[in-house]
Amino acid sequence: MGLRFEVRQSDSDWVDTVWTCTSERVTEMTSVAGVRWGLVFWEQAGRAYAGVTGPETRTRAAPVPEGATFTGIEFAVGTSLRAVPTPALVDGGIVLPDTGRRTFRLDGARWETPGPDDVEALVERLVRAGTVVHDPLVREVLRGHRPPVSGRSVERRFRAATGLTQGGVRQIERARTAAVLLAAGEPAVDVVAKLDYFDEPHLARALRTYVGRTAGQLREGVGGAIALDLDQRRTS
Repeated sequence: MGLRFEVRQSDSDWVDTVWTCTSERVTEMTSVAGVRWGLVFWEQAGRAYAGVTGPETRTRAAPVPEGATFTGIEFAVGTSLRAVPTPALVDGGIVLPDTGRRTFRLDGARWETPGPDDVEALVERLVRAGTVVHDPLVREVLRGHRPPVSGRSVERRFRAATGLTQGGVRQIERARTAAVLLAAGEPAVDVVAKLDYFDEPHLARALRTYVGRTAGQLREGVGGAIALDLDQRRTS
């Protein structure tokens, strides 16, 4: 028993993934570095909670409310909350006040708490209200385009929108991909070549910094609960 994740991709330009999770007989997990901010809703012992999660630049141990059920939204890189700059959320987050079982409060307004199938409708309302915004330059950069502004301006706007540097985003995403490949049984030497690590020690350092697991632990599925969908079971 541990954390049971289900993850699906979203067809919204504003959302990367939607996830649900149930915690069973686990009180701590390994939190994995990630480049996206999110909204998370959970219930435990009959009480409802909501929070904003920020990008994480390193792995860490994190408490887990036992017997809780979660619904989470991972927003696309480059989106942000109007009321809270994304850099202020890095390696942290906010528990939202005045949350009930049916509604939550965000950016001065009350919104209906979504189920897993209602996320896109909620996000559409947040976008229309201007509560969730985005910088189109970030999307251009992530698609490999070169905007007609200076490199310094690109980096400044990228960091303002994401809380991270372009290099930081690449390193974290690469380590997460490596973890999934290793958990699927790919040899470390193949992962090194596929993801352009210098060598296996370079891969090992990245895993230690961003994932909190060794290649062997990922391959054997040991090390305790981890906040990463390693088996990539995704629903449509």
